[in-house]
Amino acid sequence: MFGPLTWGSRFRDVDFRAALNAGWKWSDLLWERLQEGANQDLASSRRIRSILGFFSAYLLGLTKMRHSDPRQVTSLANLAFAIRLLGAERLAKQLFATAETRWKGVDVALETLEMAPRARSSLFHMRLETLHWETYQANRKARLRKFVEETGESIRYLATGAPVPHRLYPRWVGEKPPVFDDTRKILGACLLLAAPPGISGNA
Repeated sequence: MFGPLTWGSRFRDVDFRAALNAGWKWSDLLWERLQEGANQDLASSRRIRSILGFFSAYLLGLTKMRHSDPRQVTSLANLAFAIRLLGAERLAKQLFATAETRWKGVDVALETLEMAPRARSSLFHMRLETLHWETYQANRKARLRKFVEETGESIRYLATGAPVPHRLYPRWVGEKPPVFDDTRKILGACLLLAAPPGISGNA
């Protein structure tokens, strides 16, 4: 289960230390875990817990992230989802519409993101990645752009109250990078969207 990154526990947390060493802030990892936990609660029909988790992640993103950060848009969309679960449909649609508009600027973030090397299986793969680094970067950006497109489409569907056609959170565990870089932040913004496949979120 995804526990909160409290003041006392975070210094004993292996992922926290790795994230900090990679240049992340404690709030980056906490945001990720709050969204993971809320999505897991949603998948397990624990609606109240998921709503609280989405609200907490929204407040964290609002206070600790830049307005241009794609994760702030995900926070807003997930807040809208939580508000829809509470029955405030009009407000939810307004927030989804704002998130949809803001998501259109995520492509800009792809052009400036910093990637960390991935290859760990062997010295051969590490050398191969280093030798063809520009190609690796281009391929990863192309793949990320596909995720960005699917998430944008999912937000549009949610804005209208229609079921979402893409699998997002179910792919997060398998797609989550093992390193803490900008790629992981954008992928988190894409796949941690509260958009259960085939579910509009309408109560």
